[in-house]
Amino acid sequence: MTTAAPRPTPAHKLSGTISSTPTSTDVNFQGLPIPRGPVKASLSFYKPPEDGAKPHNYVEPLPGVPQRNFGESLHEVTLDDLRGQEQKFSLNNNAFDTIQSVSSQEHEFQDDEQIKRVYYPEVEKLLLENVPGANRVLLFDHTIRRSHPGANRAPVTRVHVDQTPFSAAQRIKLHLPNEADKLLQGRYRIINVWRPLNGPVMAHPLAVADSSTVRDEDLIPVEHRYPDRTGETAQVLFNPSQKWYYWSGMKNEDRLLLKCFDSDETVGLWGRAPHTAFVDPRTPEGAVGRESIEVRALVFG
Repeated sequence: MTTAAPRPTPAHKLSGTISSTPTSTDVNFQGLPIPRGPVKASLSFYKPPEDGAKPHNYVEPLPGVPQRNFGESLHEVTLDDLRGQEQKFSLNNNAFDTIQSVSSQEHEFQDDEQIKRVYYPEVEKLLLENVPGANRVLLFDHTIRRSHPGANRAPVTRVHVDQTPFSAAQRIKLHLPNEADKLLQGRYRIINVWRPLNGPVMAHPLAVADSSTVRDEDLIPVEHRYPDRTGETAQVLFNPSQKWYYWSGMKNEDRLLLKCFDSDETVGLWGRAPHTAFVDPRTPEGAVGRESIEVRALVFG
């Protein structure tokens, strides 16, 4: 008789089993100390175009054309450490959640088709088991980021939200055109599943804002121009009332869920989590560059 593998446990359900916040003596596989606890760091927020034009950026930059027509505004913020207090946060209340001790049969993350064949079903199962009310999941893309020179995609150091209400609805029409009218009448969410590939994360950790502290007017729709269509993302204005967090020393077995949109109006202000990579001033010299994968999902129900 075989024994089923244990399910990964959401961090907010591990109360009583989580050890206290790790100390600064923790080290990574290089023997370098892992930064822990609250930290002040500079984050890049939105600065409007100087000519007053509608903001846009090109997914694939055009020759001789600036990739974006808006600027950045740097602000120092205090980021609290989620490690040890994960149970305080949830998708419905804060638009992000944490799951620990998640195993995977995919280890290379070099071949997109293998990722879709092996890793996608694991992510779908994770979401169905851990997102309240979810009854259907469609994974529509993923992005791998690596810090080394020559990488196709590096960590993004601009505060943003991947979707807006407009682009969330457009995603359904794009990926499920025959069912879109019916699906748009029910609850639908877009949730990103983020994890490192070479944890524990030392350089360019991910910062996330508590959505309940973010005002609607902080979010600026930006045209996201693809070669064949135009989508929409949101840039974020700095607001001192925003509360920021990071999850120190994220391991390969950790999963951070980031909700980008929720059609349920009862959790409207808790339906979008601004996030960005940031430079931790405590990162030890010589620390390995962060590698990560983010899978984006339409979640119904």
